[in-house]
Amino acid sequence: MGFRCGIVGLPNVGKSTLFNALTHAGAQAENYPFCTIDPNVGIVEVPDPRLRAIAQLVNPAKVIPTAIEFVDIAGLVAGASKGEGLGNRFLAHIREVDAIIHVVRAFSDDDITHVSGKVDPLADIATIETELALADLETVERAVDRTTKAAKTGDKKILGELDYLRQAYTALAHEQGLQSLLKDPQASAALKPLCLLSAKPVVYVVNVSEQELNGNDQVSQLVVHAQKNQAQVVVVSAAIEQEISEIDPHERDGFLQDLGLETSGLDRVIRAGYAVLDLQTFFTTGPKEVRAWTVARGATAPQAAGEVHTDFERGFIRAETIAYDDFVQYQGEQGAREAGRLRLEGKEYMLSDGDIMYFRFNV
Repeated sequence: MGFRCGIVGLPNVGKSTLFNALTHAGAQAENYPFCTIDPNVGIVEVPDPRLRAIAQLVNPAKVIPTAIEFVDIAGLVAGASKGEGLGNRFLAHIREVDAIIHVVRAFSDDDITHVSGKVDPLADIATIETELALADLETVERAVDRTTKAAKTGDKKILGELDYLRQAYTALAHEQGLQSLLKDPQASAALKPLCLLSAKPVVYVVNVSEQELNGNDQVSQLVVHAQKNQAQVVVVSAAIEQEISEIDPHERDGFLQDLGLETSGLDRVIRAGYAVLDLQTFFTTGPKEVRAWTVARGATAPQAAGEVHTDFERGFIRAETIAYDDFVQYQGEQGAREAGRLRLEGKEYMLSDGDIMYFRFNV
């Protein structure tokens, strides 16, 4: 699995329509609030032309891309953290995700109602982020109570955790967000087990009309907001993405060109997810399979080996490594080896995006 994204947003912003387009899952999508009762889950292969190019050289029995999982929950409304609408019980379904995709409406349509009566992306964002923060506030409050009791032993580690929890509570209570606190690695480690929603990286997916795929004034305002909060922005038309998902794959490139688009919304959402989570891809090859794997930027060779199998990390010796460009230029492993482009890397080696790895280990 590459990574998991939870999709949030107000009702009727195009959340389920976008989910359908991204995953071909056929989730219910209607023009009234709270249509999505149970969470919809879809797993999508991550498109990567490098995987296809490698496979053409290796001719394996199987080609396995990495994947992304989308979890779509019911639309949230003001007061969700206190039980309004469908309440915040559905937030539990996205506490374990790696990032949040926040779908925001930036189009006008008299036939599609807006729960607030007007289209205002920044106000919608404020509503959702407030509800996530309030839900987190309850979580942190319970953690403070538990940790306060445990800290009576005088354990320094527990006292340190309690201090970070109290800082988090203060930040959430005063609507300051958690980003500043999370820059401290120790604070981040202390808060990680709580799976706080407002601590997760965010990709704003702005749903616009077909005529405004290049953006509008509301999109420009949202971009400024995202930059202040280290978030990513992707502009899509959920209706167009739905059309793209229904077209024969061989005809999609032509359809995208007619619209003036280089890539689909799915591709752009995935790229934004990789960027906001600071992820990269490496590959393993062999006659049985060519496979893509996802790791964090800065991951070492043993950590990458651990993605393949825990034994590979535990007994790591070294990694035979070929850069993707070299693998393609020299027509595969043998050609790269003969050209002196195959490297032996040890435990300190940090992967580069596109590395082709063969791990040697002993357990």
